[in-house]
Amino acid sequence: MKGIKKSLTEEYLYLNFSHQKEGCIFPLHTSITLFLLSYCDCKIFKVCLVLTGESTGISLLKSVLSEDVEIQIISRQELPPIVQSCCLPAVVERPDNFCRAGLAVVLRHIIQKSYEADPSKKEILELLGFKKTCLKACAEVSQWTRLCELTIPLAIENFLKESSDQPPAIPAEILELEKKLSEPVRVHNDDKLRRQKLKQQKAAGVGPSLSKEETKSKVHRQETSEEVDSSSASLELRVAFSKLTVHEEPAPANREPAHVRKAKASDLPPLDHVFVEGLYFTLADIVLLPCIHHFLVIICKKLSEKLVEFPLLAAWYQRIQEVPRVKTTASQCGIQFLNLPELQTTSNEQQPSLDEVPCVEEQNDPSFIGGPRPTMTKLMEKGIEVMFSPHPCPTWTLDWDTLPAAVSPKEGKMSSDRALRKQQQLNNLVYVVTNQAKPGDRIVDFCSGGGHVGIVLAHMLPSCQVTLIENKELSLIRAKKRSDELGLSNIWFIQANMEYFTGTFNIGVALHACGVATDMVIEQCIKTRASFVTCPCCYGFIQNTSKFNFPKSEQFKKTLSYKEHMILCRFADQTAVQLPPQRRLIGKQCMFLVDLDRARAAEERGYSIQVMSMEPESCSPKNNMIVGVPI
Repeated sequence: MKGIKKSLTEEYLYLNFSHQKEGCIFPLHTSITLFLLSYCDCKIFKVCLVLTGESTGISLLKSVLSEDVEIQIISRQELPPIVQSCCLPAVVERPDNFCRAGLAVVLRHIIQKSYEADPSKKEILELLGFKKTCLKACAEVSQWTRLCELTIPLAIENFLKESSDQPPAIPAEILELEKKLSEPVRVHNDDKLRRQKLKQQKAAGVGPSLSKEETKSKVHRQETSEEVDSSSASLELRVAFSKLTVHEEPAPANREPAHVRKAKASDLPPLDHVFVEGLYFTLADIVLLPCIHHFLVIICKKLSEKLVEFPLLAAWYQRIQEVPRVKTTASQCGIQFLNLPELQTTSNEQQPSLDEVPCVEEQNDPSFIGGPRPTMTKLMEKGIEVMFSPHPCPTWTLDWDTLPAAVSPKEGKMSSDRALRKQQQLNNLVYVVTNQAKPGDRIVDFCSGGGHVGIVLAHMLPSCQVTLIENKELSLIRAKKRSDELGLSNIWFIQANMEYFTGTFNIGVALHACGVATDMVIEQCIKTRASFVTCPCCYGFIQNTSKFNFPKSEQFKKTLSYKEHMILCRFADQTAVQLPPQRRLIGKQCMFLVDLDRARAAEERGYSIQVMSMEPESCSPKNNMIVGVPI
């Protein structure tokens, strides 16, 4: 039976390969993925290295690849079509219509499959952290995921390239990571741990530090399970390494002393980092290890005087070597650890990064007047008013009773009232898309969730290829199950962050993409010159990001400050049915103005745009629909 299951779920892992240098496979995403495979002792994937145009050093690969991993070398043209539409790394289930793409998604999948193959490996599952959320948030919305998954690997690759010609500049991302390691740790039970630390400090007279010598002498546990000497190791180290050996930190036998029990939270000592996310060894440590190792190799060779600027990073690098199996894995992957000198930790008072600096307008905008009405009046004075485009066919509806059961949202786990509203929402999107689509068109359902939009479109438009893109694995698995019941052959499923989809398409759709996700959908469509139909949601989550600044259009930028635009966004979320009618009306007007800014920005880039209301408006409190067609 196990053999049958394995053949049905055969999975291929595709990794880019450009070149190999000094024990490192490039790109670093590939080195990181191979390191995790070796660490998890995972042999359930068929691994394919995909050669880029300039691939070199293939003959030297054996020296830096684990002997346990069987690897096939292929060209990009040999990739399955679904993978050719994605950034690597990517994992594909056979038949080739379900793909997971992007570093964080692929690594999390490797961990989950390794644990499923051997549930006794609980320490593998612990890599996903508290509530299994490590690197789960999209890089588009999480600065931490973006730092680990994108900016640090890319910065180190550029650093290594520069180092071959001249002394390179230290990447800003490394400085940011050093700063993060200096910040107090926040964990779900930190109040209890901080009180234990206070008790330890009172008993010792001073707070213990996480020095290299302490780490090496008190927690040297490579391939062993010896206990940490609780009399001298810091509380953070004892908690961290007890978890690594599947021994929970014992609870205090007696009641805490009064001075510990009654201490205010503000008077408790902060917890220090043991690993990059806090006290526990997680996937983030594995992602960063190959990157930081190769960074430190260059620092020690060419810029040794700079090493003193990274005492916390160096301490982390030494400490991570004491985690069981890390040294063995590193050796298998061609990483020879450095033995760094102990560095003195100094106070770290760096300036905040640009992402952390509040907008100047937010800090000091003397012309700002609160509330939505003054802002709306300001727009009216510039001739910008609420005026929706008419709906092209407000009474059109699919004949839901004649469609297969698996097409209807009623098949999902939702109430009959909610399923009816979902059907009404789908009527609006399906009408617009089916009137635009031509045979052979590629349609992408972004932020697809359980596939309510994409599955209907794939069923209604059998001559079109429909792709569902969603970051949440369980939602996409539910969508695939419904598709399999219908026997659809014109549908793909891609679990990935939106920016990892690189395929061309003709029409993009998104039903209730949250906050700036709507702006990302519109941006993806404009890049490809595709038409789009989006229904925005969660206006209150809109804010400036690394990719977008608000307001977006030149017309709105000349009229509103960032803070005034944010006021519109916050009030645009106040459209719930339980709110007073006048308040809902203001919310609806604010929704239109936020979407009008999006529409004007798209018009400036060569699109014809309509902002209309879905019919009936009662189908959702977030009932705006933005329809864009390239001119």
